[in-house]
Amino acid sequence: MVLGRPVNVRSAEKLVADALATLAEFGSPGEDVEQLLRGASADPEMRTDLTNKALRRTAKRLAGKSAFYAEHFGAAGVDPARIGLDTVATVPVTTKTDLIKRGADFLCAEPFLASRTTGTTGRPAEIWYSAYEERLWPALVALSQVLRGNVRTTDLMQFNVSSRATGTAYAEMQVARMAGAAIRMVGLVPPTETLDLMTGTGPTAPTLMVTYPSYLGQLITLARERGLGPGDFRLRTVNVGSEVLSPALARAATETFGARVNDGYGMTELTPMAGAICSRRHLHIDASIGLVEVCDLDTGEPAAPGALGTIVATPFYPYRECMPLFRYDTRDLVRRLSEEEEANPDCEMANVPATSHILGKADHVLRTADGVVTPREVIEVLDALPGAAWPVRHRASVRDGRLHVDLPARPAPPWDSTEVTAAFAAAGLDATVAAVDTDGSQLRRYRCDLTENSFASFGRAQ
Repeated sequence: MVLGRPVNVRSAEKLVADALATLAEFGSPGEDVEQLLRGASADPEMRTDLTNKALRRTAKRLAGKSAFYAEHFGAAGVDPARIGLDTVATVPVTTKTDLIKRGADFLCAEPFLASRTTGTTGRPAEIWYSAYEERLWPALVALSQVLRGNVRTTDLMQFNVSSRATGTAYAEMQVARMAGAAIRMVGLVPPTETLDLMTGTGPTAPTLMVTYPSYLGQLITLARERGLGPGDFRLRTVNVGSEVLSPALARAATETFGARVNDGYGMTELTPMAGAICSRRHLHIDASIGLVEVCDLDTGEPAAPGALGTIVATPFYPYRECMPLFRYDTRDLVRRLSEEEEANPDCEMANVPATSHILGKADHVLRTADGVVTPREVIEVLDALPGAAWPVRHRASVRDGRLHVDLPARPAPPWDSTEVTAAFAAAGLDATVAAVDTDGSQLRRYRCDLTENSFASFGRAQ
């Protein structure tokens, strides 16, 4: 890994088996391993040197194998062999539009498995992975999850994610296989069916779940309508991502299902780069897997400490082989930590570089007379309203310089516009609120709207 050579996948898979055997015999991986999992400390000069080598290694390979990047680097007058942290910003960002229009020109290896983005924020993009990638990534994830105790041989994992995410689905199945756990691939069927599968404390009820916050919100609302609580489920952990998760929704999930909710970060386009959220609500992304930059929304230059920016990411070779991206503008909105926080993050993952939590998509930022309002700020206020039915349907805009929020009038909400306006004011947001004559279907789109009714059991012969 340090030298940037392809990893022997079989060795990585054998490490997972060795970890399982160690845990079976000794009960824990040992203090040294646990310290490493919290983030290996690295000398700043060494980290810079390794990052520069990884950038050059990745760029040179792209220039030689990708028709898009050979042209991209050439047009910018960039020598891939000289790219480093001090010059990487001279390479123009890669956009989702580039990926959609010229997908074939990004290929650098033999394709094995295609995966698609969900398309809830725009046209879906198709990403190809190689057989090497689809063996390596699950092995690395399984090793990490087994050593952390997050996946056990007694677990049943339930997968409620869009069927478009074939890369994620394939990886989760392989992780379960290597970890000795069971897995049920359900997809985004109507939530009533998923809740039926979740209910119970027997061996066919899941202990782990992977899904989206909006779909989890539907399950919470439905479970509460049925009068169900923690004693009716076997769930231990729910892993969510791809949307903003509010603290109110996470608390409600724990109160309803008795499970811890883990909020993670990842993208189909950037796998295996992934982020974890610490107790201080920082987003930490492993710097050995790829480079993360926070670029100013207006200038594209590096964001100043404390400023808003979009994540621009570069996965390194050999972790990304088939369809790698260089300086990919994710449009995922974060705030760079202050200088004080960057110097002293004061959290359990302090050795791993961090930004703020994901605040939404950069293209959905609202600029009011009082300043910028992020999607997370709006969602966190609405999700915390008494009696909220998640996900809370809404449309946010700016009118006469003020934040304006439309909420559906059907079914009748348990609060009026005055109460909602007061909730925004308590959060420091000057807003006008109106109820519109809709059931919410014309308002904000969520991933839970990708329900796969053709997979559902209703209508089948019994």
